[in-house]
Amino acid sequence: MNKCVLEIRDEVNVRFTGLDVKTRRKISDEVKYFLPYAYHMPAYKLGRWDGCLRFCDIGGRTYFHLLEKLLPIVANDGYDIEVKDLRKSWEFNFKKVDQTDYEHIAWPPRHPVAGTPIILRDYQVDVINKFLENPQCLQEIATGAGKTLVTAVLSHKCEPYGRTIVIVPNKDLVVQTEKDYKNLGLDVGVFFGDRKEYNKTHTICTWQSLSILEKKTKAHEADFPVEEFLDGVVCVMVDEVHKAKADVLRNLLGGAFANVPIRWGLTGTIPKDEHEAVGVFCSLGPVVGNLSSKELQDMGVLADLDVNIFQLQDGVLGFNSYAQELKWLLTDDKRIDHISEIIKGLATSGNTLVLIDRIKTGEMLLERNPDWVFISGSMKTKDRQDEYAEVSELNNKVIVATYGVAAVGINIPRIFNLVMLEPGKSFVRVIQSIGRGIRKAEDKDYVQVVDITSNLKYSKRHLTKRKQFYKEQNFRHKVTKVEYK
Repeated sequence: MNKCVLEIRDEVNVRFTGLDVKTRRKISDEVKYFLPYAYHMPAYKLGRWDGCLRFCDIGGRTYFHLLEKLLPIVANDGYDIEVKDLRKSWEFNFKKVDQTDYEHIAWPPRHPVAGTPIILRDYQVDVINKFLENPQCLQEIATGAGKTLVTAVLSHKCEPYGRTIVIVPNKDLVVQTEKDYKNLGLDVGVFFGDRKEYNKTHTICTWQSLSILEKKTKAHEADFPVEEFLDGVVCVMVDEVHKAKADVLRNLLGGAFANVPIRWGLTGTIPKDEHEAVGVFCSLGPVVGNLSSKELQDMGVLADLDVNIFQLQDGVLGFNSYAQELKWLLTDDKRIDHISEIIKGLATSGNTLVLIDRIKTGEMLLERNPDWVFISGSMKTKDRQDEYAEVSELNNKVIVATYGVAAVGINIPRIFNLVMLEPGKSFVRVIQSIGRGIRKAEDKDYVQVVDITSNLKYSKRHLTKRKQFYKEQNFRHKVTKVEYK
C-alpha cells in the first residue's frame, strides 16, 4: 500500500504530500466549481482557462473542512494516510445559556422594549447553544432575529478563554454592535476609520480595516502589526457573512486568522452560487442551523408583509446592454417624476425607506422632494445614525438610501413602507433589502414592500428571478402594470 502524509497546518489549511499526479488531479477536480461569469472572461473564451475555481490545487493544498469529500478518494486510490496535526490543542467547556441569564441587564433607550430586562427568546437560546456546541460553524439566521445580541452573548461566553473579534460589513454596523456590547457590560473596542482601539477583550471591525492592516503589516508600514492585533484571540465571528467577498474571506480567515480555533458565522442569506457557499464553508465550517423570515413571522417576531410589484410600462425601448437599460431606468426625468409620485403616495401611510442603485437617482428624487433625506456613503456615520434614529419619533419621514449603505444590517424598526427601485436579480440583495422593513415596532406589525420595475427586456428577466425568490421565502406578492405618461 502507498503512503501519504496529511499535514493539518492550522484550523483552515491542510496539505497532502506523497500523492501521485493522478490522485492529486482527482481530488482537485472533486472540489472545482464553474464560475457563472466565466463566459464573459477572455481567458475562458480563448480556451486558456476552464472557467473553474478549485479549492484544492495540484500540489495537494486544500481546506480542512473539505477533507470529508477528499479522504475517501485518497483511500480508494490505495493510500495509507499518516496524519500530522500541527494545530494547538484546545479544550473548550461552554455552559449552555438560558433565557434569563441576562435578565439583570435592561434594554437600552430607543429599543422597542427599552428599560425592560433582557430575556433571550427561545430561538436565540437555541442559536447560541448550537454555536457553543460547534466551535466552527455557520448559521443562517434571518434579519430581525437579534443577531447582534446573539453575537454579544457568544463573546461573553468566550471570555474565560481569550479575546474575540467580530467582523461586520460596514461602519454603521460597527457602531450598532458596539452599543449592544456596551449595554451588556462587555469590554469592547472598535477598529475602523480613525478609531483604532487595541487591547480590548472584544474588538468589532470591518473587512476593509482588516485588509488594510494586513497589507500595511506586509509592507512594514503598520503602527500595530496584525500579529499583535490578534494576540490572545480565540474566537472570530463574521456577521452578515454573505457581504464578505469570497476571496477576502478565505485570504483573511485562512491567512492571518488561520490559528484562531473558534470561528462562527451568521448570515441572513447563504449565497446561492455554489462556489461562494463552499468558500464560506472552507473558512468557517458547516451550516448547523437555519431560521427563516417566515418562521420568525409565524412566531410574531417579525412584521407581516406583502410585496407589491409595480411594473412600469416603459414601452418597447431597445438597449444593447443591461447597463444602458438600467441607466435609462434610473435617470429618465419622466420616469423619476412618476416614481416620486408613487413614493409620496406611500409616505402618507408612514415612514418610508427607498433603496436605490445610483447616487444620481437619489439626487434627482431629492431635487423633487427637498424635505426627504438622502443617505449615501459620503455621509458621516454619526449623521446617518441620527437620521435612522429620527424614524423612531417621526411618522412620515422618507429616507432615500443606496443599497450599499442601507440594504444590510441597519436596524430601523419603524419603517412602514419599503421601496426597492430596480433591485436586480441578486438573491442576497433582494432578501437583505426586505429585511430592512420587517422588524417589528410597538406600533407596527406589518410592512408594505414595493418593488418598482419595468417591462423592458433585462428588467423583465430580473423580475422573473425575484418572483422566484419571493415564492421560495413564502412572501405574498402580486404584479400591477402601471401606465404613465
